[in-house]
Amino acid sequence: ACLFNGSQPIDKVERHIAASDHFLCSIPPGEAGDPVLACHDGHISKASQIRWIGYLSTTGVYGDWNGKEVNESSPVRPRSDRARQRVIAERSWLSLGKNAGHGVHVFRLAGIYGPNRNVIDQVRAGTARRIDKVGHLFSRIHVDDIVSTLCASIASPRPGAIYNVCDNEPASQAEVVAYACTLLDVPKPEVIPFEEAVLDMSEMAQSFWADNRRVSNRLLHGELGITLCYPTYREGLAALIGDA
Repeated sequence: ACLFNGSQPIDKVERHIAASDHFLCSIPPGEAGDPVLACHDGHISKASQIRWIGYLSTTGVYGDWNGKEVNESSPVRPRSDRARQRVIAERSWLSLGKNAGHGVHVFRLAGIYGPNRNVIDQVRAGTARRIDKVGHLFSRIHVDDIVSTLCASIASPRPGAIYNVCDNEPASQAEVVAYACTLLDVPKPEVIPFEEAVLDMSEMAQSFWADNRRVSNRLLHGELGITLCYPTYREGLAALIGDA
């Protein structure tokens, strides 16, 4: 294992890239751009044997659509600095793929959950809140379904492809917390109006509530033939209860 601090190339990584036929980047960009490309663009470009590159992005690039549906053809209109950096990174990776002849694929991930990263843990810890913001929905994806999507893309690559990776049912935060409480057979927290809850939210938490959209995953199903293990939060949370 090598530690990558984003400011300088990883020692001897060139030989590892040169020996790889698949390359997945999950490192987020920063103010200075994509750190992997900044340090290793040349190494990746020269690695002619690479058959597939995946870049993990976020559905945050779409920005706010007032609850309307977005798909991969929808314009990106990011509002936060973090989302704008993601758009630039996506374009940089796709440009590398086009210029170097590599098959780059962008995966726009919805809110990720899974073991040790889920609302059930929050309910058990007594930190979960049910926040009500009228008409506001979030899309989610279980980590196992992210893995399945990447494997399907590797098996059927389409250079330059962009995929939304989310489950079949956007849902409100309050609804998901309530369902977790039902599974655990514990009382549901009182609903808190968003206007009250936002007063003590971190800046990052506020940014997640700033944009409202429904994300379509039809391309995921239609092109990659994905059958989600957890098509909604209900199956995902129930499985996490069973794994506890």
